[in-house]
Amino acid sequence: MSNPSHTYQQLAESPMTLGKRPIGKLLVKYSIPAIIASVATSLYNIIDSIFIGQGVGPLAIAGLAITFPLMNLVAAFCMLIAVGGATSCSIFLGQQNEDRANDVANNVLILCLIHSIVFGGISILFLDQILMFFGATEETVPYAREFMLIILYATPISFLFIGLNYLMRASGYPKKAMISALISVVVNIVLAPIFIFNLKWGIKGAAIATVCGQFVAFIWVLCHFLNKKSFVHLSFRSNWLSSYIARRIYSIGISPFLMNVCACIIVVFINKALIDYGGDDKNIAIGAYGIMNRTAMFFVMIVFGVTQGMQPILGYNYGAKKMERVNSTLNKGIKLGVIITFVGWLITMMAPGAVNRLFTTDGDLINLANEGFRIYFICFPAVGCQIVIQNFFQSVGKPKISIFLSLTRQLIFLLPMLWILPRHFGIPGVWASMSSSDLIACIIAIVTLVISKHRQKN
Repeated sequence: MSNPSHTYQQLAESPMTLGKRPIGKLLVKYSIPAIIASVATSLYNIIDSIFIGQGVGPLAIAGLAITFPLMNLVAAFCMLIAVGGATSCSIFLGQQNEDRANDVANNVLILCLIHSIVFGGISILFLDQILMFFGATEETVPYAREFMLIILYATPISFLFIGLNYLMRASGYPKKAMISALISVVVNIVLAPIFIFNLKWGIKGAAIATVCGQFVAFIWVLCHFLNKKSFVHLSFRSNWLSSYIARRIYSIGISPFLMNVCACIIVVFINKALIDYGGDDKNIAIGAYGIMNRTAMFFVMIVFGVTQGMQPILGYNYGAKKMERVNSTLNKGIKLGVIITFVGWLITMMAPGAVNRLFTTDGDLINLANEGFRIYFICFPAVGCQIVIQNFFQSVGKPKISIFLSLTRQLIFLLPMLWILPRHFGIPGVWASMSSSDLIACIIAIVTLVISKHRQKN
């Protein structure tokens, strides 16, 4: 139900404008802040890697790469709540049901706490075993352990920050969500070099700087949701743990959850392939993959910024049954996604050495990464299209299709490729496995979208 206590000015800036304003202007309003926040997040991940590579060494870069699967698992349990909550909130607002939207805020907070404590606690207990399973060696496991212990102890902070920040954007505050992400980034970038270089804390210093940034940003976000003037806010009179809301959050959030779980599984297989076919330079090969992964994620995160901006527009208009606006948003999003990843392709094809030298001065690592860039990124423009289509189905509450598309890119096609191609081509076959599966997954996503639209018309 709409709250009549809101003033006209509040309503004019409320999510109700999602059903009225031109789609292009809405995409600018919602996507630009999300893109800025995503770019900032990617930049501080890259800068962390640069600080670690330059200040600690190539083995630390490899150790950081070993943490990627566990970081993906952390993200999986967080995105399960964050994306499910944000999408549910948008759909309820599209249905003019503000009370339910407030229920979502309360449930997101409680579920983030539960997930972070359970997942973080179990991971800490078995950390060494997990890292060794993910491909750590005796040389790299100390770096990976040192980094992940700090991150895992702080999972309640990171889960609450990310979960509530997604909800802030979905409930009509894209600029404030951007500011909270920028706060996290700025604090991290300021503290990381101090902790790594001045205090000599090494890779642990990078993790502490990350946690400090997220804590400051979490306080900012929490203050927003404790303010009763916020369109969606935490309320003691709302449901704190509703089975109906929780089921809805999980049913929608299961897609990004599985996407990140698949990413975790795939990185394990990639690391194993690099160890098997890397010979004496297996740690260098893992380090090269770490550099390529960080670079690819920079552009992928920009596309995610677009999809985050699309999400409230799609969710609201789908809830309001305004399908022309839904389709217009999707078409514009696909064009933006392809343009962004095409720019990534162009940079990595033209100047891979310049990118790699940012991370390390080690000649062997630079040479291997240069070779990998040209293979790894050859089909990169297809990634932007696939991600937008997959997130479209997630944003309109069709998690089964979104899950299927996620599995095609990260599991169904990539795993067989990783088993076949490296046997014949060695390390280049590992890079080719990723680029070829990206292309096939994009084709499947386009076909799925065409079939879905055809069924919608009938």
